[in-house]
Amino acid sequence: MVWVSGWRLASAASNAGCLGLLGAGSMRPELLREHIRKCRQATDQPFGVNIPLLYKHAPELIQVVLEEQVQIVVSSAGNPRLYTARLQEAGIKVLHVCGTAAFTAKAHTAGADAIICEGMEAGGHNSREEITTLCLIPQARQETDKPLVAAGGIASGAAILAVMALGADGAQLGSRFALTQESSAHPAFKQAVIEAGEADTDLALRAVTPVRMLRNALYHQIKAMEQQDASAEALREFMGQGRSRRGIFEGDLAEGELEIGQIAGTLTDIPTVKELIQRLQTEYSAAHTRLHASL
Repeated sequence: MVWVSGWRLASAASNAGCLGLLGAGSMRPELLREHIRKCRQATDQPFGVNIPLLYKHAPELIQVVLEEQVQIVVSSAGNPRLYTARLQEAGIKVLHVCGTAAFTAKAHTAGADAIICEGMEAGGHNSREEITTLCLIPQARQETDKPLVAAGGIASGAAILAVMALGADGAQLGSRFALTQESSAHPAFKQAVIEAGEADTDLALRAVTPVRMLRNALYHQIKAMEQQDASAEALREFMGQGRSRRGIFEGDLAEGELEIGQIAGTLTDIPTVKELIQRLQTEYSAAHTRLHASL
């Protein structure tokens, strides 16, 4: 959710009954501090901060959330042992994102308060093992008795019910919220996602870190390099810096990195966060009623 989930989206989600998260993976420390304070002014409900541990500014971001007394941190893309105990000592609840059942067991042992299991359908950075949400959740459930949150390929109330039937206690939605009025993504990016079909996303950059993105000119350049067995170093040099900003935040649909989940093919509108959450509740209830009747 880099370049997507700032204080407007996070506060709107929290105000509407969900747990809003600030996507800190694209923020410098002082910008995160600004978003935390603006979010706190915009909502009196809990909200959290997502910090990818591979991000070079992660240690500084951790310090900011400690100083600002954020209640909840979602850590991802790294070792859950790094900061979990330190954050918990400050009274912060920690959720860690995992892409495999084995890593779920490590997060459990590391003491995470809850675990988010994300399948390969998810947008942005993905696990190298490429396990689908449908397969991941039941296996992860066997590894922990802590609250388990499903992520990846979830964009409807029916999908939320489905992952809960598999053993999850809740769901995390990213791509669906990227296409809301409060999302800070560029209008051109949002329109490109709306126009995307069911097969218009793919995983690229497997030699670096797998990233799911829309197939655009940049994607095809990456694929050509991968077919020629380009090294991880060559791919990093080609990507340079700011590709996701160019695509998601600035709307460069050709040379920008258009990160979005596989569920993109089902997204057809840009509602407000409040409208979306009401829709999810209605869809969840309808799916529950339909399944109950079939039993």
